[in-house]
Amino acid sequence: METHKKIAIVLGATGLVGGLLLDMLLQDERYSKVVVFSRRDFPVEHPKLEKKIGNLLNLQTFVEDFKADEVYCCIGTTKSKTPNDTRYREIDYGIPVEAAELSQSNGVSTFIVISALGANDKSSIFYNRIKGEMERDVLRVGIPKTHIVQPSLIGGERNEKRSGELFFKKLMSAIEFLLIGPLKRYRVIEPESIAKAMIWLANNPYEEKRIPSVKLEILAKNGTS
Repeated sequence: METHKKIAIVLGATGLVGGLLLDMLLQDERYSKVVVFSRRDFPVEHPKLEKKIGNLLNLQTFVEDFKADEVYCCIGTTKSKTPNDTRYREIDYGIPVEAAELSQSNGVSTFIVISALGANDKSSIFYNRIKGEMERDVLRVGIPKTHIVQPSLIGGERNEKRSGELFFKKLMSAIEFLLIGPLKRYRVIEPESIAKAMIWLANNPYEEKRIPSVKLEILAKNGTS
């Protein structure tokens, strides 16, 4: 009997984790098509890749195309790129929540979104609060298989310059040997580990909704909790 091959949707494929995730999905034989929704075109071509270019702040314009087995949401911005708080919220909160609602209405059964360690909808820190509100409202949508990955500081080389982030990466790498026990959760995580863990979560039963960095590393390496 021929195994059903799946369709995946990726939001944020031009980012660090999203780009690696896209490459992995395109090489994965379990998937027949990967649909990327992006605000601009990007230099990746593949027989399994389908691009949908448009305004991600209004995903309803894609309603007829937003159909798949799985949706991976890797959307995120920074205060340096998006200094306006209202626009920042529209991106980091609005796009993932609207994507979850669109997925639910179109019968998508698996939704996996990148958040951040420290996300808390009651936090006094703007970034953590927005991520926490996003997590809360994505879970409220009620897609049967929803997972929220909560990486700590993400390693790897980005296209854009983030001097503050680079400093903290170097600092955390230098003191990593001190981050043991409960502090282990703050270690830098590589983007490949996040992408591998997201695909594993989509293809295996896993009860936890929120998965912090330490568990993402484990899932990426050997697929066990």
